[in-house]
Amino acid sequence: MRCFALAQAWQDAGGRAVFAMAEGPPGLRRRLLAENMEAVLLETLAGSEDDARRVAELALHYAATWVVVDGYQFGAGYQRQLKAADLKLLFFDDHGHAGHYSADVVLNQNAHAQESFYEDREAYTRLLLGPRYAVLRREFARWREWKREIAPLGRKVLVTMGGSDSHDVTSVTLRGLQCAGLDGMEVAIVVGGSNPHLKSINRLAARCSGACRILKDTSNMAELMAWADVAFSAAGSTAWELAYMGLPSVLLVVAQHQLPVAAAMAANTVGVDLGWFSGLQEQEIAKAAGDLLRDSARRKQMAEGGRRLVDGQGAQRVTRILYEDGSVAPAAQA
Repeated sequence: MRCFALAQAWQDAGGRAVFAMAEGPPGLRRRLLAENMEAVLLETLAGSEDDARRVAELALHYAATWVVVDGYQFGAGYQRQLKAADLKLLFFDDHGHAGHYSADVVLNQNAHAQESFYEDREAYTRLLLGPRYAVLRREFARWREWKREIAPLGRKVLVTMGGSDSHDVTSVTLRGLQCAGLDGMEVAIVVGGSNPHLKSINRLAARCSGACRILKDTSNMAELMAWADVAFSAAGSTAWELAYMGLPSVLLVVAQHQLPVAAAMAANTVGVDLGWFSGLQEQEIAKAAGDLLRDSARRKQMAEGGRRLVDGQGAQRVTRILYEDGSVAPAAQA
């Protein structure tokens, strides 16, 4: 989704966007096509030498101004191959996993981002660090002047655990919310098209005492975040969207790289860090929900802090930098 957000901003600057993917869920591909973006499926192992070779060939075919790479399977060798093809390269990163960096631009939009993550880099590599560069999709732009109203007693909960949610953290969260004992609670559950646990989530939702709806492959996340009083979310890139929308969030860690994201959100008083999902008890989730929904002063503080942390201009800032650093005007992005 952060690549999608950057591609939208590139389009808005007059450019063209092409996605090269080793895996392409149908829902995602339909969404790209609806946004006039091309999707090319590469039948290769993501992050391999063959993958880098094919991406380089594709970028040269489209005369791409920039290649944007995002994923933990892409390392130092992958960057070197693309640079050897004389391509301009932006590398999304979260915690310095690649070791050496030869990309022209490294973008780490997290609040915990530090220059020390990238001491082993080329002299020309430019670092864009922190939520100032958090890239948000176009749908969030119309909420820039909106201000959240804080209900004395919150009742509306948004649950979003990522596209595939392979660990079924959504079900873990739902069971906890059912223990919260809050009358009139409304729950909106966002699931991706590749979620393999949809049947069990449907069964749990059917047993909810309050209103509970499941939204599959939704494209109106900003609207849902504006509707909700509190969110339960995986501590990934969605955290910065929640902060921008001033939505107090309870964050569950589902991968190692999410630990510092959750910690940073808590340190900036814009989120509650519940830690690893695997060790959580239903009562802990219920308590976190009840405490936050009942505490309007705390929700107000978190909402105000979120907008200070993320101003929603990150995608435009990054696009301007790419335009200025590119050898030609924006034409394509793979």
